[in-house]
Amino acid sequence: MTSQVTPYDALLICSFGGPNVSDDVVPFLQNVTRGKNIPAERLEEVGQHYYGFGGRSPINEQNLALLAAIRGELASRDIDLPVIWGNRNWHPYTVDTLRDAAAFGARRILVLVTSAYASYSGSRQYREHLAAARTELGDDAPQIDILRPFFNDPGFVSANISAILESAEGLQGGLEGAHLLYVTHSIPDTMQDASAVTGPGYREQHEDVRAVIDDALFERTGVRVDSSLAYCSRSGDPRVPWLEPDVNDRIEELAAAGVTKLVIAPIGFVSDHMEVAFDLDVEALETASEHGIAAVRAGTAGTRSDFVSGIVDMVLERASRERGEEAAARTVGALGAFPDIAPPGSCRMRHNEVSGIPVLAGVED
Repeated sequence: MTSQVTPYDALLICSFGGPNVSDDVVPFLQNVTRGKNIPAERLEEVGQHYYGFGGRSPINEQNLALLAAIRGELASRDIDLPVIWGNRNWHPYTVDTLRDAAAFGARRILVLVTSAYASYSGSRQYREHLAAARTELGDDAPQIDILRPFFNDPGFVSANISAILESAEGLQGGLEGAHLLYVTHSIPDTMQDASAVTGPGYREQHEDVRAVIDDALFERTGVRVDSSLAYCSRSGDPRVPWLEPDVNDRIEELAAAGVTKLVIAPIGFVSDHMEVAFDLDVEALETASEHGIAAVRAGTAGTRSDFVSGIVDMVLERASRERGEEAAARTVGALGAFPDIAPPGSCRMRHNEVSGIPVLAGVED
């Protein structure tokens, strides 16, 4: 009998990874930055962020929580699909997880990348990573499919709306009179340009989500908020242009414009990992306080039920399409669903063209 998840034998949560103890920090950062010419002083600065949290990134526990939540949602629907976890940059490494899955008989695996938006670092780099893992495993490698970017999945957006409404309860008068500052990870301008070659770019994806949430908040509360998009966590050569404004610079601009209430909404992140815990909870909130702004930070999608349910819905939709059945992709906003199989050249950076780095895209690239 055909299962709801046929042809898949497992769902792999593929994430960035992070250190578990202080001794992990330097090797982890070396993994992340290998070949990128990141200045040593920048590594030292970022390392201090981790040491300030005991040398432990929150991301690993959050991935385990997401794994457990997805397993629970599958069980509640009486769906038998193993859920496994592997990282690009730290233990458990993806290649080891895939090796174990193959040893237990998994021949075709669907991958959830823990980045909702399409860009080089958020999608294509994971496709390169997964291609390299399959090459390392050789004949034992399972077939791998990847869930499409899910920034406009109704469950992901709904989870962010709920998080914003909950956080606004911490401000006197709630959203009334507040500025809503959406935040995501900055990327180089060249990466933004690459993300827009085969579809809406990284910035445009976020702006679409921003518009959907603004409208939803008005419908639910009757308050039409002022909002804007800012960026955090830039790194690398300071001479290289990255997407702006920086979140702290934007907070200073808002203060100068008379804003006194602020909700910071990290819609660019799936969970409260280091860029959220340090860049927003420490630096951004401190900047707001210094400028007399009453500010709160909204939560991320995390393990909110809408988000988890939406993930399982996407898994079932993809499985149906792979079986040749019709299953429309559910989205909100103006951009529509990104394709299941990334088109040739999707989010490709210049170094891909020069080096011919293999990528899992499903078609020749």
